[in-house]
Amino acid sequence: MSLLIKNALILKGSSFEKTDIFIDGSAVAGVGSFHCVSADSVFDFKNKFLVVPGFVDVHVHLRQPGFSYKETIKSGTMAAASAGYTAVCSMPNVQPVPDCKANLKVQTDIIKKDAVIDVFPYASITLGRRGAGECVDFAALKDSVIAFSDDGNGVQPGEVMQQAMKECASLGAIIAAHCEVDELLHGGYIHDGEYCKAHGHRGISSESEWREVERDCRLAEQTGCRFHVCHISTKESVEIIRRAKKRGVNVTCETAPHYLTLTDADLKENGAFKMNPPLRSEADRQALIEGVIDETIDIIATDHAPHSLAEKSKGLKGSAMGISGIETAFGVLYSALVKTGVITLRRLIDMMSTAPRKIFGIAGGAVETGAIADFAVLDLQREWTVHSKDFISMGQSTPFENKRLCGKNVMTIKRGQVIYDERV
Repeated sequence: MSLLIKNALILKGSSFEKTDIFIDGSAVAGVGSFHCVSADSVFDFKNKFLVVPGFVDVHVHLRQPGFSYKETIKSGTMAAASAGYTAVCSMPNVQPVPDCKANLKVQTDIIKKDAVIDVFPYASITLGRRGAGECVDFAALKDSVIAFSDDGNGVQPGEVMQQAMKECASLGAIIAAHCEVDELLHGGYIHDGEYCKAHGHRGISSESEWREVERDCRLAEQTGCRFHVCHISTKESVEIIRRAKKRGVNVTCETAPHYLTLTDADLKENGAFKMNPPLRSEADRQALIEGVIDETIDIIATDHAPHSLAEKSKGLKGSAMGISGIETAFGVLYSALVKTGVITLRRLIDMMSTAPRKIFGIAGGAVETGAIADFAVLDLQREWTVHSKDFISMGQSTPFENKRLCGKNVMTIKRGQVIYDERV
């Protein structure tokens, strides 16, 4: 099958270039001007839509196997496709835990059957994803997974993380760590800030995150492990990672749209505002933005973490931690960071597509001849309002409910095939 896209926009440096894109099979056959080319399908974008490399989310929870009442691989990947993602990396807090090849196969069999985009699973770091005890057989799992993570749990004993990093360093594998010190949590469930104190809640200290970021950066430096820090939320974490990078530590990190656009001052007595890490202070948000600008922060991932309505309807104290973030990600970030001049569109696309591919070794990432035809098609003028009832994801909990946004994915192309189309 072949596809000709006429009058598209692509990014060239910091400006837009008008062009045609000819796709033959799964790859780009040419970028330029095509007047006499025959194609099975022809779309005229009328210089209205921007074609960018398909987004990659390195931190999603697809919940299956084990928790399909929250999300399924089919619903989660369909939601991702609608938002311009052509690949996601699925976290290991499923059942059975992917801590051996047999358990991993339960998940990959569903992926092969139901996923509409690429899904690259993580394996856990520790058996049972306990954050302690015995490590998995990294060598046996390495070629079947994108990386290793105990996401949802921080690896508590330093000697266990050191062993994991040593083994992964020898294999060239990535450790992607949820950094959290359990003994510093004290039963907290929102940020230990002004809102917490004013409303009688229990707080999660910033130190519970940055203390383990500090330890793990030090261990990565000692072992030479490729180390990726998940969902950072504090100003201290940004500075620790900035200093580690300057020392030559092989460390990368991600943050999420909600940490860049919301703070604990935005909290409401509503489970839609509860996630882990929690929304922090304005000083933390500003530090994260500075980390994005100076490239201390490499990736924006969503930490898409769907739950059932019942699990998210028990207020800040009783609700499960996690929100559905994949369908709002680009609109939130484009509206809050690009349209306001905080960062360029080029930088946003880099963090949502190019950098995750480069860091995690995922193919694609360019709109050029010979590239894999995995693309998001963006309408930068489209204004829309977030209504979670319209989500494709089974999870409908978002702190951006009723938020007016600008910028939306309107078509997703996966290996030359249109898998989502919402052009107007």
